[in-house]
Amino acid sequence: MSAKTAVKIVMICNEQGLHARPSSALIKVAQEFESAILIRNLSAGTEADGKFLLEVMTLAAAKGTELEISAEGCDADDAVLALAQLISGGFGEFGS
Repeated sequence: MSAKTAVKIVMICNEQGLHARPSSALIKVAQEFESAILIRNLSAGTEADGKFLLEVMTLAAAKGTELEISAEGCDADDAVLALAQLISGGFGEFGS
């Protein structure tokens, strides 16, 4: 049986982009899942393991940057959904 894979593209919408606090929030959520998680900055072509803070911060994703979230594992769908909601919600940095 092969591992499940899920992918979603989201846009950074918070004013300060993917700085230290949202990066930390992202890895905290990512670490709740068993699946391997990869975050790719589509405009820069860079990628990071979604469970490692320094890697995520090197994505340098400003407001408006599109990120591709991919996960592979038994809970891939749930992982991608949770991360997409966190990012699309601006990491809680602004009101709706």
